[in-house]
Amino acid sequence: MVDPPIFAYSEALLFWAIFIWSLVFEILRFGVKRGAPPGNVQDAGTLRRINVGSNIALWLALLVAWLPWLRIRNPRLALWVGTLVLLAGFLVRRHAMRALGKCFTAAVSVAPDQPLVQSGPYRWIRHPGYAGGFAMFLGIGLALGSWLSVLVFVIEILLVYTPRVRAEEKALVETIGEPYRAYMTRTKRFIPFVF
Repeated sequence: MVDPPIFAYSEALLFWAIFIWSLVFEILRFGVKRGAPPGNVQDAGTLRRINVGSNIALWLALLVAWLPWLRIRNPRLALWVGTLVLLAGFLVRRHAMRALGKCFTAAVSVAPDQPLVQSGPYRWIRHPGYAGGFAMFLGIGLALGSWLSVLVFVIEILLVYTPRVRAEEKALVETIGEPYRAYMTRTKRFIPFVF
């Protein structure tokens, strides 16, 4: 049995430093959130789905990384690329949090007086925090050296974050209205000019 790259190479120390740094940052920023506050209909249960789905995906991706099928051919390169993608995703996510300031919340929660932020990464895409999170997950999957691990995260992103994005955009349209609709026509969701 071959260990995943994050356990096999000394360069993995950089991966672990970035992984732990990003995890600690998320915990310090949000604490351990079990779900949206009672009565929050805007969130539609998506925070709980994210918490549960992300934890399941992390453990499952780790477990399938030991399977002999669909290993990435060059595990050391996969470790380096995955570590860089993880770091880039974390930096994008952190930049998005800074741009939103106090408007960045764990649960979907849009206030009637909330400003429409269109600065920083929000100039180009509507959901840079999620885009950064997706990159982090994909970086972890690559660093695990398994295409199956990457697939686990792709499935998790589709199953967990699709309802979240829909709930968030619905809340923004219902609360902010026409300014957000106009913003939606000018920007893509996750990748500038593409998607």
